[in-house]
Amino acid sequence: MTDRRIDAHQHFWRLDRGDYGWLTPDLAPLYRDFGPVDLAPLLAETGIAATILVQAAPTEAETRFLLDTARDNPLVSGVVGWIDMAASDAASRIAALAADARLRGIRPMIHDIADPHWIIDSGLTAAFDAIEESELAFDFLVRPLHLANVLNLLRRRPRLRAVIDHGAKPDIRRWRVNDADFCAWARHLAAIARETSAFCKLSGLVTEAAATWQIGDLRPYVDVLAQTFGPARLMWGSDWPVVNLAGGYRRWHETALECLIGYAPTELANMMGGTATQFYRA
Repeated sequence: MTDRRIDAHQHFWRLDRGDYGWLTPDLAPLYRDFGPVDLAPLLAETGIAATILVQAAPTEAETRFLLDTARDNPLVSGVVGWIDMAASDAASRIAALAADARLRGIRPMIHDIADPHWIIDSGLTAAFDAIEESELAFDFLVRPLHLANVLNLLRRRPRLRAVIDHGAKPDIRRWRVNDADFCAWARHLAAIARETSAFCKLSGLVTEAAATWQIGDLRPYVDVLAQTFGPARLMWGSDWPVVNLAGGYRRWHETALECLIGYAPTELANMMGGTATQFYRA
């Protein structure tokens, strides 16, 4: 695999678009526009060559905004967008978006959907068929309670090129290592890794930890993800600018490297870029 470093998960947004319902003034570090000019210095400082730009609003309009942004920004290697997968014309909409080669994947915001079984609803069949036919990736933005259904879906759809975002968002601030919740999370991920070809993102952990997190709080979770999926199926992502809520880009990048220090250079190169390059065809 290549030693080119890629950030497998970051966002841009512009407040005047008005479609970021979750983005409110109480999230002060995030409540402003973020674009390529803000990210470029961070990539230069950390030696990262390119990124995967991921949706942050449940609108097709935002996906087109991201595709337009990527068109003008050589640092963006691909876009993961949103589509209403339950719409009657979801298949044609996915095909239309996929006509833009910069679109590399689809991500519904599953963790915000009230029904934990939504992902296995038969009404999504046409959308999943279209995702597979377009050879797009599928990002699972889920919490631990969704993992059993993730496994059920992937058992039925072995062709789906899937990745679990943010390690499925373990509740680091409340869990204790090796307690029942931690063990159940790790067990579900192990089943997914063993029985399917799914990948996983090493991202989003710091915002699930307490505000005073230290590297020791994160290391057991990084260990589970790295040992479960292995370097060929794990990809590092910043989740910038959301990571600004919990230490920022550079601190999370340095922390991840410290947690992965025992891996061989080729394995580290996979997790820091090679795996994302393969998965997103970036």
